[in-house]
Amino acid sequence: MQTEVKEKPRYAIVASVQLPDVSDVEFEASLTELSELAKTLGFQVVHTFVQKRNSFDRTAYLGVGKLEEIHMYVNRGLRADELEQAPPQLDPSAIEIDVLLVDHEISPSQARNLELAVGCEVMDRTMVILEIFHRNARSRAAKAQVEIARLGYMAPRLREAAKLAGPQGRQRSGMGGRGAGESHTELDRRKVRDRIAELQREILAMELERKTQRARRLERQGQGLAGVSLVGYTNAGKSTLMRALTGSEVLVANKLFATLDTTVRAIYPESVPRVLVSDTVGFIKNLPHGLVASFKSTLEEALDAALLLHVIDASDPGFERQLEVTDMVLQEIGADEVPRIRVFNKIDHVGDEAAAAAWTAELQQRYPGCVVMSARRPADVAALRERIVSFFQQDLVEDEVLLPWSAQQLRGELFSQCQVLEERAEEEGSWFRIRGEPAQLRRLHEQLNPGSQGREKEYWEV
Repeated sequence: MQTEVKEKPRYAIVASVQLPDVSDVEFEASLTELSELAKTLGFQVVHTFVQKRNSFDRTAYLGVGKLEEIHMYVNRGLRADELEQAPPQLDPSAIEIDVLLVDHEISPSQARNLELAVGCEVMDRTMVILEIFHRNARSRAAKAQVEIARLGYMAPRLREAAKLAGPQGRQRSGMGGRGAGESHTELDRRKVRDRIAELQREILAMELERKTQRARRLERQGQGLAGVSLVGYTNAGKSTLMRALTGSEVLVANKLFATLDTTVRAIYPESVPRVLVSDTVGFIKNLPHGLVASFKSTLEEALDAALLLHVIDASDPGFERQLEVTDMVLQEIGADEVPRIRVFNKIDHVGDEAAAAAWTAELQQRYPGCVVMSARRPADVAALRERIVSFFQQDLVEDEVLLPWSAQQLRGELFSQCQVLEERAEEEGSWFRIRGEPAQLRRLHEQLNPGSQGREKEYWEV
């Protein structure tokens, strides 16, 4: 009989410097977010160290006194008050700190000096996010994009690694493929550059393939693009809303960056025109620029969409900061001009019914035209679906067509591409009053009246 091996708990501590221009609310929100990121990686944060400074220490990010305090904690030279702050379910004397998480991006030299000073591994905020992306990437494109970002992050840190390597990092004469005087560090950098170039070529090929597939899909559908992209801060409930709108089984998890690969599904029940909904990677404060750039092809679903649903967690006290982050990233990828509906989700998490009603009224006043809802309430989802469908139906036009009895094979196509408002049977066939996109109706007339340039041409010029 096999016994299940229980995974050893992994513990982390967090350190952050609060600069003068950062408010207490923003500072606490950022620390909470980093703890959630740590949880996504499987760490349990057992303590947080904060320091107020006018600027980061150039040598090791934190001041000498705070470094000594963290060193004592990591090496179990803990004060009594520190022991009391450990989570109650843990035995403080048994805690072995695996990593120190820094709530900013720090330089390679700062990271190295900080690690030497405190006596444990150090990961800055950027490295934490990159590691989450690395673990959660599933598709070939996402994996390639993540690898580019990680290589770009690691490249400037090779020099610091070489310092620790001693003679290994010094120059040697050309042997084994290295040029004259080329060091191990230079060789590694060249390998990184070559690998990044190779991955960029692969991504370019995948982008061309994806564009071709998208064009073929739209051609088969016989209609214009009716695409909706769910965008917003990570863990705002986009995947839950995606599942509710489409009836699909997409990953839903209460952790940051549960979704990395873009998922596309048709809205359900299907509408006219057929609306495709895509769930994109979530945004986050201080998202590494390398990730924004490398994930641009993933986020391009937002550029291709005719409508964006900006999903916001209505129950999060820091939603305004998250809203600003999303707006900034959308502007950075060139999607800020796409029509947008602000969807305040998770209203069912806001206190009792009276509190939720009051907050709904305030949000609707502050953000005219927004939708306040819960993705777990069918009535709310149905109302949002109607809002989406109405957006795409505003440019539809009505017409009447005669489907002769000899052309009844087109009946299924007519119902799938158009909204049938009325049907009546007559001697020569079935008359339909329909609503559809101009391009769809033109194709339908051409199929029923090959070569006709009369009434249909006048109709399309109106």
